[in-house]
Amino acid sequence: MAPGSTIGFIGGGQLGRMMALEARRMGFRVAILDPAPQAAAAPVADVHVRAALDDVEGLRALAKASDVITYETEHVPVAALRAALPSEAPLWPSLDVLAHIQDRLAQRRFLESLALPQTAYAEVHDAESLAVARSRLPGPGVLKRREGGYDGLGQARLAEASGLEDAWQKLGASPCVLEALVPFVRELSIALGRDAEGHIRAYPIVENVHRSGILHTTVAPAEVNADTAERALAIARTLADAFAYVGLLTVELFELADGRLLINEVAPRVHNSGHFTWGASATSQFEQHLRAIAGWPLGDTTTYVPAVMLNLLGDLWQAGEPRFAELCREDGVRLHLYGKSPARKGRKMGHLLVLDADRGRALAKAERLHAELSRAAGLPERG
Repeated sequence: MAPGSTIGFIGGGQLGRMMALEARRMGFRVAILDPAPQAAAAPVADVHVRAALDDVEGLRALAKASDVITYETEHVPVAALRAALPSEAPLWPSLDVLAHIQDRLAQRRFLESLALPQTAYAEVHDAESLAVARSRLPGPGVLKRREGGYDGLGQARLAEASGLEDAWQKLGASPCVLEALVPFVRELSIALGRDAEGHIRAYPIVENVHRSGILHTTVAPAEVNADTAERALAIARTLADAFAYVGLLTVELFELADGRLLINEVAPRVHNSGHFTWGASATSQFEQHLRAIAGWPLGDTTTYVPAVMLNLLGDLWQAGEPRFAELCREDGVRLHLYGKSPARKGRKMGHLLVLDADRGRALAKAERLHAELSRAAGLPERG
C-alpha cells in the first residue's frame, strides 16, 4: 500500500491518535470512526466519521473512505463488523482474531486448544455454572465479564469463592469468566509484529506494575534470563501463527516463583506497555502495526536504551494543569500528552518516558517525577 492511501481506525482514543501520528509521518491519510467530536485522534485525522463503534452505517462510511482498516480496541461488536464490511476495505487483525479475543471465554478456550499455559478458569452464566465454578476454583479469584471492561473495570476480585454469587450479581449477572488468582512474582508482557507472509519481529520483554487495575509503569527491557525470554516469545509466536495474525500482538504474562509463565490476557492491538518503543526503539509499536497491515516490511525492533514508561492519570490535574515544562528540563525525559478532556480521575491523559542507560536509575527518576506531580496536585503520599 503506497503513501497517500488511507488507513481507517475504529476508535479515536489515545492509541488511535498515536497510530494516526505515525501514519501521517509515513505519508498515509487517516480516517477515524469515533462518536466524540473531540476524540484524541480527531486533530490528526483527514476524515472523522462521528458514529458509535457499533454503528453499521458509520462503519460502512469508514470503509468507503479507507484502503485498509484497523482498530484501537478489541471491544467492537463482531456482528456489526460482519454486517458493515462484507466486501469493503480489508480489516487487520482479522474478524476471526477479534471474535476469539474479545470474548474472554472464547479466548481461554482458544489458548487451551493450543496447549498454551494460562490461569485456571471457569465459565459463569447461570446458577448451575456458578456452582460448578465455585467448586472447581474455591480459592481467591477474579470474576470478569466475558466481553468489555478494561483497566480493572467490569471485574471483581474475590478473596474466596463463597463471594462469587454476590460478585456475579454486582456485574449484572452477565456472562462471565472466573479466573483463579495467581500468586505471581511479577507481570510481564511481550509484543511482536507479524506480516501476512508470516514474518515476525518481537520487542524485548517488559515488566509491568499496576495500581488499582491500571498500568502504572513499564520497565523495558525486563531483567529476564534467556530461557524466560525464549518461552515468552514461543508463546506469542504460537498464538500469532495460529491466528495467521497480521499486525501488532501483545501478550500479558504472569511469572510465578518457580519461573513458569502463564498467559493473563491477549491484546490484538498496540498496547499501553509498548509505549516505550516510541522513543527507545528503532521502530515504534505503532509504526510496526501500520507496516504489517499496509504490506510493508516489518521494522527493526532493536531497543537502543533502557526506558521506563509511566502513565499520567487525570488525578494529577485536580489542582490545575501540571507544570510539565519543569519536568522536561531533566535529561532523558519525554512527555506524551493525548489531548483528552476532561481530566477525570483514573483517566489516562498521557505518559512520561524516561530514558537512561541504567534501568534502575530510569525507574527511580520516573517515580520521583510522578511523586512531584502528585504532591503538586494535593494527592496523598504513597507508602
